[in-house]
Amino acid sequence: MSYCSAIETMQPEERKALHRNYHDNHYGFPIHDDNELFGRLLMEINQAGLSWETILKKEASFRKAYDNFNIKKVAAYGEKETERLLADPGIIRNKLKINAAIENAKTILALQKEHGSFEKWLEHHHPKTKEEWVRLFKKQFRFTGGEIVNEFLMSIGFLPGAHTEQCKTYTRVMKQKPMWARK
Repeated sequence: MSYCSAIETMQPEERKALHRNYHDNHYGFPIHDDNELFGRLLMEINQAGLSWETILKKEASFRKAYDNFNIKKVAAYGEKETERLLADPGIIRNKLKINAAIENAKTILALQKEHGSFEKWLEHHHPKTKEEWVRLFKKQFRFTGGEIVNEFLMSIGFLPGAHTEQCKTYTRVMKQKPMWARK
């Protein structure tokens, strides 16, 4: 069952609205802001072992806890910030995931320095198969297994599969993708 059709079977209405907003306005759409790309990666990593609904409900708390996904600020986090995050009930309090966020922010800063932006680094490697992306991400980032990489890249439009051609959101996503990414 696709994410598109799964939304229709959900109950109650609040849950359906939460998923519909993400599906209709975020999932599969290109992201051009590096902080937002980092935020999506952070959220995908935190989803590991949990439901996406849990992460969507906590998105505002993640934004607040991680300085609105500001890469430079998160990369500078030390022990004090790590302890603050571990004590924050609004986010996923998993030390491995928190440490991955901090280390991945540092990695993205290095990629920005070399390629101009995280987005340009992604574009430089496009197109790749899912398996090639997973290998690349495992070399570069922490806590990035196959499912995390797949969902991250689908959610930002770098891998196909976020929407079927029959989905009403598909056309809107395709209009926003650059020509090189429409394959």
